[in-house]
Amino acid sequence: MANLLSLFKTSGIFHLTPGMVIMWLISLTLIYLAISKQYEPLLLLPIGFGILVVNLPLADLMKPHEGLIWRFYHYGVQWEVIPPLIFLGIGALTDFGPLLARPGLIFLGAGAQAGVYVTFFAANAMGFSVNESATIGIIGGADGPTTIFLAAKLAPHMLGSCAVAAYSYMALVPIIQPPIMRLLTTREERVIRMKKLRKVGRLEKLLFPIISTIVIILLVPAAAPLMAMFMLGNLFREAKVVERLTNVAQNELLNIVTIFLGISVGATMNADNFLQAKIIFIFCLGLFAFCVSTAAGVLLAKLMNLFLKDKINPLLGAAGVSAVPMAARVVHKVGAQEDKKNYLLMYAMGPNVAGVIGTVIAAGIFSTILK
Repeated sequence: MANLLSLFKTSGIFHLTPGMVIMWLISLTLIYLAISKQYEPLLLLPIGFGILVVNLPLADLMKPHEGLIWRFYHYGVQWEVIPPLIFLGIGALTDFGPLLARPGLIFLGAGAQAGVYVTFFAANAMGFSVNESATIGIIGGADGPTTIFLAAKLAPHMLGSCAVAAYSYMALVPIIQPPIMRLLTTREERVIRMKKLRKVGRLEKLLFPIISTIVIILLVPAAAPLMAMFMLGNLFREAKVVERLTNVAQNELLNIVTIFLGISVGATMNADNFLQAKIIFIFCLGLFAFCVSTAAGVLLAKLMNLFLKDKINPLLGAAGVSAVPMAARVVHKVGAQEDKKNYLLMYAMGPNVAGVIGTVIAAGIFSTILK
């Protein structure tokens, strides 16, 4: 009997806590949403599984220097390798044509970052540290890799919760954004038809990633890891002479690093780190940031219309958040509900990709000021 009791004490069951069981339920909820509802499944599925395995006692998968997933996290996330590689793949998938065809739309991408900064001050006023406040604020950009990149630098203990919040709100774009868009616009504004976009030449598309890299990194050097990889991936795409590299960046590489990123992020969410009262505030503030960003983009478009001869459909402002291409699709869908012949998707991609750049710059500014 003594031997059996000794053996039982070496099992994980003996060391199981109620907090771990709660985290199992959270893990299974994310896995369910990923599979059944298809909410950001590429990330929520590995994140959910990462939460599950890190809350299995004695598994030691996140044990410093020894655990398997700790190595993924330390060398991939903390060493700033995986998020830039994600951006390499995103860049290879991105077409800057709509933005170059109407450069003025870049202001909508910039304006939609308002939620990031407003939430930063709100979180700080609520008692979060400046580093934690910046990490919470960046959720408003609706850019998962950028949120993870900044959290790993400024608030590693909040990485899991902020990442889950960011990806959750990205998945909920079709639910969160339309009511805000309708509330802030009239039907007459929602049926505005945009002027046909001009054709963008190949030389313009080739020069854009090069010039953008130089200008942005000169202004915000801390954004270099994400911006350099983002623009390199886009250069692969537009050069059209390295199809093998473009395909690998878009597919195999992006898929591989997504697996490592997801399970590493999930594994940071053990019961001790996650089951705290302030986690609720993180999710609420993240939602607030996302809503403010959406509203700011729409309102900026309305303001621009006061000075523009060729009016902008204000719905495009909602695409200024970084959720590519979900936000652009939502803009098109809301517009089509008012006028089925009003095709807004390509126009919305302009502020959408501008929003990616804007969020990276915001992360670079926070990283520079607060590191």
